[in-house]
Amino acid sequence: MLNWVTRFGIFCFLDNQQYGFSNPAFECLLAAGSKKSIRADAGNAFDQLRHFYDETKGEWLFGHFGYDLKNEIESLQSHHADKVGFGDLHFFVPEWVIRLDADEVKIYGGGDLELVYGEICSCSAVTDKNNTGDLKIKHKISRKEYLAIIERLRQHILRGDCYEINFCQEFFAEDVEIDPLSVYNQLTELSPNPFSVFYKLHDRYCICASPERYLKKSGSRIFSQPIKGTSKREHDSFSADETSKNYLLQSDKEKSENVMVVDLVRNDLSRICKPGSVIVDELFGLYSFPQVHQMISTVSGEIEESASWIDCIRETFPMGSMTGAPKKKVMELIEQYEHSRRGLFSGAIGYMDPAGDFDFNVVIRSMFYNAEEKYLSFQTGGGITYYSDPADEYEESLLKAEAMMKVFQ
Repeated sequence: MLNWVTRFGIFCFLDNQQYGFSNPAFECLLAAGSKKSIRADAGNAFDQLRHFYDETKGEWLFGHFGYDLKNEIESLQSHHADKVGFGDLHFFVPEWVIRLDADEVKIYGGGDLELVYGEICSCSAVTDKNNTGDLKIKHKISRKEYLAIIERLRQHILRGDCYEINFCQEFFAEDVEIDPLSVYNQLTELSPNPFSVFYKLHDRYCICASPERYLKKSGSRIFSQPIKGTSKREHDSFSADETSKNYLLQSDKEKSENVMVVDLVRNDLSRICKPGSVIVDELFGLYSFPQVHQMISTVSGEIEESASWIDCIRETFPMGSMTGAPKKKVMELIEQYEHSRRGLFSGAIGYMDPAGDFDFNVVIRSMFYNAEEKYLSFQTGGGITYYSDPADEYEESLLKAEAMMKVFQ
């Protein structure tokens, strides 16, 4: 499928990597080609999307929401340069949709389905064409400066400016040529995660191994699964690995981060859900991934009949796990202290099906490649509270970057 789809200028491949705990609707889902699309930047992007959706209702939609839509939602600004260039919002009606489940393949499209199936089956398996060598990955922020920024953020928290803030740093490489498909294959082999995405918009690529769901609508119910709380896997010792995992439940700092984002999500969902219907389905759930253990909570609610799916996004975006609280203030501080534009990072990629249900991930643990500019970028970070230790936060950001670094070593 992946070798076949590279012939298209636009595609989106969603893969749950055989995880069962996220209630997947499919094993993987591929949207290939574009019959109709919309691309918009913050200003009136949501109004444009409403108009586009009215014209395409009943079709599959795939695409993304970029972090900088915050500027439209909260009347903010972004001053850093955008070197990747996905745009703030892009959705398309695909020519073909291919869905794989455990025991069947479904192909949706307006042409010869058997021909497409035959073309896919005749393609060879994914091979490693990547020959990047040991790329020189640069840090946008030095360790010394990172530690100083965390201390300044702790002072903002002490003064009462905010309770928690998500702070990120960029890693990048310039003048590089990669084979994005091989990089995706290597990344998901090193770090398979349930919200993985391989996404192409012409000469821009997102290579994503995300463990986090942003928002899912199923019927009249909506779900969010924020992640806050990270500890390292210890593969050489089962007991040490269990100790690292259980540390999350014993750490007041990790649990306070999680509770704060859960409260923020509850507040966001209450804007588009029926009064009294928002509940916490799971608090402090512990889940294990190849590199890390994560603390994940689940919050859900019953959607008001008057709320459209676009209302659901606008009232909850950007996701609290990638901002902090209170949202508007921490996004101002993020713009002040981070050195890079987030763009698609900490945005969302996903789909809307013909019945009106949708599912979007949180774009983290992701590499972005601008093939025209030969620019490669990825960002990592974490939630900062007053109790954060700057050195520990720096090490956590490196831990989250580990799998992406290994691809190029």
